[in-house]
Amino acid sequence: MLIGDIEIHPFTDGIFRASPAYFGEHARPDGHEDLFSRHGMAWLPIGCFLVRTRDRTVLVDAGMGPDLDDAGPRRFLIGGQLPLGLRALGVSPSDVTDVVCTHLHSDHCGWLFDLAASPVFPHATIWFGAGDWNHFVASEHGAMAEHIRHGLLTYRSRVRTVERDTTIAHGITLTMTPGHTPGHLCVIIASGGQRALLLGDAIVCPVQLDEPTWQSMGDVDPALARQVRERLFRELEDGVTLGAGAHFPELQFGRVLAGQGRRWFS
Repeated sequence: MLIGDIEIHPFTDGIFRASPAYFGEHARPDGHEDLFSRHGMAWLPIGCFLVRTRDRTVLVDAGMGPDLDDAGPRRFLIGGQLPLGLRALGVSPSDVTDVVCTHLHSDHCGWLFDLAASPVFPHATIWFGAGDWNHFVASEHGAMAEHIRHGLLTYRSRVRTVERDTTIAHGITLTMTPGHTPGHLCVIIASGGQRALLLGDAIVCPVQLDEPTWQSMGDVDPALARQVRERLFRELEDGVTLGAGAHFPELQFGRVLAGQGRRWFS
């Protein structure tokens, strides 16, 4: 996808399988059989986005890594494909200038460091929300792989934590969208009068437009996460902005069509 003169390349690190219960015990597949299309499960990507400007190569979300997370019937994730995706785009890890993690859940930061806590992207600056540093890295109770925590602490000089909307390169701005995690952020790409939102997990799936009470089982603050979702859906109504989340089916971009009842269009 081109947004003005900025390229956005979606690709996947692996598979995220979710049951309706991932979205809450009250969630049912009725009317959404196209989403829960195989044995009553949704098969979603663990999405990443490579953003290329004239002088920067930015990776948005660093996948699951060569690992899996089995949370029973509600959620199962398996990663490992990010290097293949980069290679298909003609990019090596050393080419990446910046890595933006929309948040620090395991399926968004898994390739930051290898098991020896050495950087996978040796020349990259790492960006994420300051609230996630406090929640995941600094806290003894934060749910984070130890080699990722150790790497972030060891290479702290390469880490940039943000607390407010921050432009990191021409046409690339990080905007704070807490709720799913305390420091969750989205990425705004703007160029040539066009605009796109990389949503991370602020909106897990477009089905949440039709089912506003459906939430992610990972939401730290469900009430705030719902407010943020509604704010982002309104932004996606403007007729200009396109959006895609890390787990949107096929990583397709879309927008909200307003009228007699809003609907998602991709």
